[in-house]
Amino acid sequence: MSLESMSLESMSLESMSWETMYATRADRMRASEIRELLKLLDQPDIISFAGGIPDPQLFPDEAFRTGFQDALSDGRAGDSLQYSVSEGYPPLRQWIMRQMAAIGVPCAIDNVLITSGSQQALDYLGKLFLSPSDTALVSWPTYLGALQAFNAYEPRYDRLNPAAMNVIPAVYADGAAQAGGRVKFAYLTPDFANPTGETLDLRSRELALALGDELDIALIEDAAYQALRYDGSDEPSLLSLDIARTGDIDRTRTIYCGSFSKTLAPGLRVGWVCAAQPVIRKLVLMKQAADLHSASINQVVIHHVAEHGFEAQILKIRAAYRARRDLMLAALQLHLPAGVTWTRPEGGMFIWLTLPEGVDGAQLLRQATATARVAFVPGRAFHADGSGANTLRLSFSLADETSIALGIERLGRLIADTGAMRG
Repeated sequence: MSLESMSLESMSLESMSWETMYATRADRMRASEIRELLKLLDQPDIISFAGGIPDPQLFPDEAFRTGFQDALSDGRAGDSLQYSVSEGYPPLRQWIMRQMAAIGVPCAIDNVLITSGSQQALDYLGKLFLSPSDTALVSWPTYLGALQAFNAYEPRYDRLNPAAMNVIPAVYADGAAQAGGRVKFAYLTPDFANPTGETLDLRSRELALALGDELDIALIEDAAYQALRYDGSDEPSLLSLDIARTGDIDRTRTIYCGSFSKTLAPGLRVGWVCAAQPVIRKLVLMKQAADLHSASINQVVIHHVAEHGFEAQILKIRAAYRARRDLMLAALQLHLPAGVTWTRPEGGMFIWLTLPEGVDGAQLLRQATATARVAFVPGRAFHADGSGANTLRLSFSLADETSIALGIERLGRLIADTGAMRG
């Protein structure tokens, strides 16, 4: 029978079975609970402590307007709208070089790669290092976006506790070998970690480097919040400590991932990787295959804004977020019932709550959004093994004084009622 003579009635109209076509890695891809929760921001009566979102009222709007005008001016528009080199806009990479030098990381321009946000850097690093069944060391809990980035490459996870380092390296190596792979890297957020807000002290950082040496693995340093310190003294970055002992960035094992999302604005999606040149060269090949290069105009504009007011912007957001953190900590002390504990971060955007055993954060969220009209992120999503049911994350970056006071009061009352019902 010819195609022309075939009737619609004789053709199979069954839908294609897409599930049978996907690669095995697709089974490990999950929707982000945080991205789904952001939809609650469209409900005006919800007080949201969910997403770790910078306050748009604090964006340097005028600097960005000027930056775009300059990027599109006569004589510059062609370069701003054209293809560019995969490594990134050279003046921006040179600015980053100076910033890295200021935190004890002397480097060359070839040690810096611009990425589409630090999230792309995590994806590339998972792709670069992880074969199926290899092991990634992560903290319990850890950044959900890192787990999502790494999951696609089918790793096994083992628990990293850099503050205690109570697992000897051989145990990590043996566990990885039994799973059919080897330990490839340890992922850490040393400063004001997402989700806990905690910071590693100098000893913990040195222990992490020692573990890397013993296992001969990479250390991925996620520095998204490093600039957002409100109290205490700066700790040296892992990469700066690594350079201090090896003498040269090209002899280090630490890979530093930076971002402008939490300091200038997230919408342009500009981040960077600073690492030994052999690693950067491999990442450049991935960049070429994935998207050729990050958006030229975004890099040009970010460079303009950074050159003309980065330090002033940092001072502004530190003051605003410090005040909100203090308000939330005071409200938690006032309204949360006995049996609930929380972290007291020196910077960043997050406070981590631990509820009494048996209180489920996901169930509490359903009650909170339905009755108290308060949103947060349940803690289970941040644990690679699915534990942490009795934990949750609060973000103070986007909430004003009234919202913090009212929202924490409502949350405290709900937790107290939940505890009473369990009793």
